[in-house]
Amino acid sequence: MALPIDVRDLMKSGSRFIEERSQPVRIAVFVEVDAPDSLMETVRDRLRPATAAASLQIDVAEIGKAPVTAPGTDVVIALAGSGNVGLREALEGPRRLRLPVVVAAIGDASREFDLAASLRQPTSDLVVRAEPEETLDRLGLWLSENLSSRRLALAHNFSFMRAAVAEDAVRTTAWQNGLVGVLTPIPGADMPIMTANQIKMLLQIAAAYGQPLSVERVKELAAVVAGGYLLRALARQTLTVAPVLGWAVKGVLGYTGTIVMGKAAIRYFEAGADLGQLTAYFMSLRDRAASSVRQRRMRSQALPPAEDSMLPPPGSDTAGV
Repeated sequence: MALPIDVRDLMKSGSRFIEERSQPVRIAVFVEVDAPDSLMETVRDRLRPATAAASLQIDVAEIGKAPVTAPGTDVVIALAGSGNVGLREALEGPRRLRLPVVVAAIGDASREFDLAASLRQPTSDLVVRAEPEETLDRLGLWLSENLSSRRLALAHNFSFMRAAVAEDAVRTTAWQNGLVGVLTPIPGADMPIMTANQIKMLLQIAAAYGQPLSVERVKELAAVVAGGYLLRALARQTLTVAPVLGWAVKGVLGYTGTIVMGKAAIRYFEAGADLGQLTAYFMSLRDRAASSVRQRRMRSQALPPAEDSMLPPPGSDTAGV
């Protein structure tokens, strides 16, 4: 059976994602002399490249000894302590080069404003949380949002980046499919577009988690997602039936089904599953949804005609009885 999507286009997307995650990425880390030990240890443990394509430059920021940012640096991460003059001087060079600069620290909301003032750093480029693990998780989200051209490479190399990159892909695709459902006037015309978007989303998530994207795997995934049964099954996990307009139903179906599909993929990959296991899970959902539809059709065909269709025609002897 021919699929309602272009498999060659999906393969091109898969190849592009593989290329993007294989890109070189260079990170400079400037450490203030009094940065908390717990923050430095967490960064050391989690900011450890998984491939030779990623490299780190680590320097101490001291007064009068501003580090020189290496050519080709993609982003500068500063680990702040008191936020003194030494760190401010260290960040002046990358700013002149117009490099993305983010400052990570431990503390409460007031600490964020103090660092913004002392380091002349925009609050949008400050990551301050009470615990070092929370700081790194939020840093992963910042990197995903501000280094979009390198986010798959970041996720491929640093495990703490993967969920942030995957969730961003899910949100973006869900909004696209929600709009497709609302704006497509012809019944059924939105399904191939939604399906292609969802498969590309799943391939992007798989690429972030280092999954191989072979031709066979892509075809299997396309066959499972195509047809709409999987989308409807996933959407019904969270939707409640409400008397809304048809266009709104299609929009909510596209958005919600895509969200649930993406979150299921993230959950599986976070647990160590591979793309084949995820495809098998989706296949079971699709088959159950298709079976449920067939059973409902059979029951509706077996029902007797409605009462009003059994009323005698006007003028007969029993009319009006």
